[in-house]
Parts: sequence; structure tokens; C-alpha cells
Amino acid sequence: MKLSIVATLYQSAPYIEEFCRRASDSAARVAGNDYEIIFVNDGSPDDSLARAVRLSEANPHIAVVDLSRNFGHHKR
Repeated sequence: MKLSIVATLYQSAPYIEEFCRRASDSAARVAGNDYEIIFVNDGSPDDSLARAVRLSEANPHIAVVDLSRNFGHHKR
């Protein structure tokens, strides 16, 4: 794979389609057909996961990783 784009899905439902369109357009210009977009669902409470899955079913460049819960990045 020449280019991999990884993005989290936490309350991303309103933006995911636009992000995917822009990322795909940019990736194709840089890497041709040799790219992937990986969405990581970090326990999002909205329907980001369902939207990402639909996008992945329609586009072979898109993959979805569904984490079991929100792991976050802050110390508790």
C-alpha cells in the first residue's frame, strides 16, 4: 500500500461522508489507486460506525476497525 490514511470515528457522523470524499480525492491524486482509508471507531455514541460501514461496503479503499469501547488518550 502506497498511502494509508487513518482517522478516528468519535462523534463524526455529520462529517464522515465529506471527509471520505476529500480524503479519497487527495489520496488518488497522490497514490493513484494504491491507497486505503481506515476508520477506527473509538466507541462513538452516534451512528458514525454505521455510516463508515456503509462507505466501506461501497468503496474497496475503505476499511473499518471497531474497538470494543472508547479507549481515549487521556490519563484518568
